[in-house]
Amino acid sequence: MKTFKKYLSNLIGWKTNRKILIIESDDWGSLRMSSIKSFEKLKEKGVPVDIGDSFIYNKFDNLENEDDLDSLFSALKSFKDINGNNLVFTPINLVANPDFEAIKSNHFSGYIYEPFTKTLDKMYGSNNVLNLYRQGIEHNIFVPQFHGREHLNIAVWMNALRSGDPNTLDSFNENFWGYKNNNAFGVMYQAAFDIESPEEITNQHEVLKDGLKLFKEIFGYKASYFVPPNGPINNQLEKTASDNGIKFVSSSKIQNEALGYGKTQKKFHYLGQKNKHRQVYITRNCFFEPSHMGFDWINGCLKDIEIAFYCKKPAVISSHRVNYIGSLDTDNRKKGLMALKMLITKAQEKWPDIEFMTTAQLGNLILKSNLNAE
Repeated sequence: MKTFKKYLSNLIGWKTNRKILIIESDDWGSLRMSSIKSFEKLKEKGVPVDIGDSFIYNKFDNLENEDDLDSLFSALKSFKDINGNNLVFTPINLVANPDFEAIKSNHFSGYIYEPFTKTLDKMYGSNNVLNLYRQGIEHNIFVPQFHGREHLNIAVWMNALRSGDPNTLDSFNENFWGYKNNNAFGVMYQAAFDIESPEEITNQHEVLKDGLKLFKEIFGYKASYFVPPNGPINNQLEKTASDNGIKFVSSSKIQNEALGYGKTQKKFHYLGQKNKHRQVYITRNCFFEPSHMGFDWINGCLKDIEIAFYCKKPAVISSHRVNYIGSLDTDNRKKGLMALKMLITKAQEKWPDIEFMTTAQLGNLILKSNLNAE
């Protein structure tokens, strides 16, 4: 039944006979767990860092360092497709993090952020990571798109800090927020564009505009693709995204649009669908998360790719940053990269005519084919 549903979900939408493979990797640029010491300290204090889906991220994920990017780039450069192009990641980037020192000095009276480049300087004391980003862009192996300004629901987090919530304060003291918090309407700290009330949308428009402006300042080009963190978003923000350069929007096939007060509205999306702002929806149909134990991710993802190609769809793979990070556990990065190499090796053996693309390249291909059809 599960396999049948995957075939069914791939039937509708834009089609191609080409064997196109995309790897989207969320969360680059965002802080997560700063050290094993912080993880253990928060665990001892009763903060639920080791519970639920967030456990793997809290145990292994951290702001990328030079070794992470060097190792990933080496793996990407070891593959070429039928057109001679290297394997390429579309890192879905955050461009800012909370400035914990400034917020604390301000006694939680207001939110203050710092560009993720400043966070890199604070953690690693050099600009080598940003230089590697630029090399990845230049060589078309690591080409960022937009995940949001920060991977943080500012309104909910600041309200919890001001109210003295113990877990939130303990986490704040470790420069951390990514655990499963308690909220009356189920709004998670990681879900940057979820809302407790519709009034919060006004500020989210400004956050979105500011984040896209900062993206261009850091990377030197405008983002064209937007993946809302954790999924929840009110679709009023699509116009602001469109006005600021976003041509392509990521969505699950059944979106639960955030309306506030715990309410949602289901919206159906498919690959190539256009909204009223003429933005194209990109939907993921393959999943590869080897840091998550207990599943055969290589063969599972190969099956996802097989279904996508059978249904004449590109294979759009979701694979989070955590799988390729080694500062908290070097074995995690080694295992993730080994699994990635095995996946791509097997995929090329099965489909020798496979083509590697960024998400923006896929989006532009869809737009071009739609214009030709018209």
